[in-house]
Amino acid sequence: MAAQARKGGISLPERRNPKKEGDGVIAKLAQSEIVIRGKQAANDAAFVTKKLMKSTGKAAWIAGTSFLILVVPLIIAMDREQQLNELELQQANILGAAPPQK
Repeated sequence: MAAQARKGGISLPERRNPKKEGDGVIAKLAQSEIVIRGKQAANDAAFVTKKLMKSTGKAAWIAGTSFLILVVPLIIAMDREQQLNELELQQANILGAAPPQK
């Protein structure tokens, strides 16, 4: 004879349908006007922060490259000029001549 399936055992309580609207305190709280406005404010703040970070990054890139192109060659030229002046002063001291008047 074929074995019959056992009946009995532990039965679980029926689960609630989580998609029911307005079911429970948490669902009501999540649909409240304050929570909705808070989520919208957080969303807006994140959007503004993202835009600000993007534009700040672009501005930093522009400032950095402008500094490299315009200021660094000027600093190098001024350093060369200073080294040349020091060399002339050292040569004048070695030869015993008076330092050049400015």
